Amino acid sequence: MAVARRRVNIEEGRAALAAWQAAVEPSGTAGSPGAAAGTPPSRSLIATAVRYSLEEVTARAPGNSVEVRVPPFGVTQCVEGPRHTRGTPPNVIECDAETWLSLVTGRISWGEAVAAGRVAASGLRANLSELLPL
Repeated sequence: MAVARRRVNIEEGRAALAAWQAAVEPSGTAGSPGAAAGTPPSRSLIATAVRYSLEEVTARAPGNSVEVRVPPFGVTQCVEGPRHTRGTPPNVIECDAETWLSLVTGRISWGEAVAAGRVAASGLRANLSELLPL
């Protein structure tokens, strides 16, 4: 199976993901509940973090049976299995960027996100709980 070419530099992607995580984590000390998060991350930082993490999921679980969509920033196909070639794929996962990055960094679990309706997952293979967090 051919490996997809990365479009996001690995170091830039890791830095963007770390910067996103630092921006959304509470900024107070461990003993201060309710501390506000830092400065909201920029759209370009979010885009880089999402694209890098989508590429990383594909690198860890290559394949074409599941399509992961994080509009408007990116889409990828991953997970071994039946190849999808035309029309709407049978296994689709879609969520917003904040939810995706929260899943990738372990801020929320796959089960929590699905139960809360933050992830739309359709199809028998549309489950990334084994792959996330990265």
